[in-house]
Amino acid sequence: MLKAVILIGGPQKGTRFRPLSFEVPKPLFPVAGVPMLQHHIEACSKLPNMKEILVIGFYQPNEELNRFLSCAQQDFKVSIRYLQEYAALGTGGGIYHFRDQILSGGPEAFFVMNADVCSEFPLPEMLDFQKEHGDAYSFVILGTTANRKQSLNYGCIVENEQTDEVLHYVEKPSTFVSDIINCGIYLFTPEIFQHIGAVFQKNQQDMLLEEQSNGWHRAEVIRLEQDIFTALAGQGKLYVYKTARFWSQIKSAGSAIYASRLYLNQYHKTHPERLATNREGGPKTIGKCLVGPIFPSIIGPNVSIGTGVTIGAGVRVRESIILHGATLQDHSCVLNSIVGWDSTIGKWARVEGTPSDPNPNDPYSKIDSETLFRDGKLTPSITILGCNVNIPSEVIILNSIVLPHKDLNRSFKNQIIL
Repeated sequence: MLKAVILIGGPQKGTRFRPLSFEVPKPLFPVAGVPMLQHHIEACSKLPNMKEILVIGFYQPNEELNRFLSCAQQDFKVSIRYLQEYAALGTGGGIYHFRDQILSGGPEAFFVMNADVCSEFPLPEMLDFQKEHGDAYSFVILGTTANRKQSLNYGCIVENEQTDEVLHYVEKPSTFVSDIINCGIYLFTPEIFQHIGAVFQKNQQDMLLEEQSNGWHRAEVIRLEQDIFTALAGQGKLYVYKTARFWSQIKSAGSAIYASRLYLNQYHKTHPERLATNREGGPKTIGKCLVGPIFPSIIGPNVSIGTGVTIGAGVRVRESIILHGATLQDHSCVLNSIVGWDSTIGKWARVEGTPSDPNPNDPYSKIDSETLFRDGKLTPSITILGCNVNIPSEVIILNSIVLPHKDLNRSFKNQIIL
């Protein structure tokens, strides 16, 4: 029997995803037409012995989250429950806090995955790999190859090339350690809780020694990467399964467009029914797009359009996400942008951003976690319109972020419009 745990964080996390996370929790933001979290749940539900999926985070249970989990449970025919942390407990603290729930029913193994990654999720291969390597008490990290410079932004894994054992693990090193990086997807056996428990007890003892501990540092705040993997490396218990398939983080809104492209490319194999096809009198689609019924326009490549979107004649949309209820009036142009819920773009208006894609000439390049500002200026990135933003006709919005409920009356470039 198997279980899966998906770590979704909480409202004070995902700040780089604003203003989109003002309206919807980041894990429910639609990537390639479905909530980010649904890709994880679908991958887990395909495993034959998957008994239960536990979603752990410190979001207050809300109607939107409950409705999504209830629908996903019916669609994928697997038990799904949300377990709310009382505070941010870290990647290890959350699963340790709910260890009784995870271990109930006696699973032989369980997956742990971060919600903010997009991947082909090679979960069956990780299970086979665990059986082939080590004993029943070994743990598996999903790894992939990055270039030398970008590897410094991730957890780095030094492996034994013959056995795939993790010999050394460093989270975000200051100098080059290895080009194999941690993908944030793990396969554990129940024995992992002995190792997390040892860290918990050590934290408790450290707190007793401190005369005055600050309120944030709780004994239960445990990080899998720094506290567990670093200690387990080199002990013959931790292995890395390397994948050459697609993988990316979804830290910022810009990375959501890149993740959407990766999933849309996968849909022709997994969900061809979700992709748009060219029909007489309908829009001309280029590449892989997910669209509803709209007027003759040119859409694509890599465009995802939500329900209830109105698109006029002669509209051009490329490399963008158009969210529910938006209106793109005749001859408007949207490139490398996210158009928020119920927003309106006027006739002949242009909304354009700068893509933050990985280097296409480097097969191991990953998307950069771009900072919002560089040298005192806004870093050119995709354009984001929050919900209910009105762009008038014949206006250009370039490389800008527009917060919700704004009526603009002129063009803007490289600005955050508060």
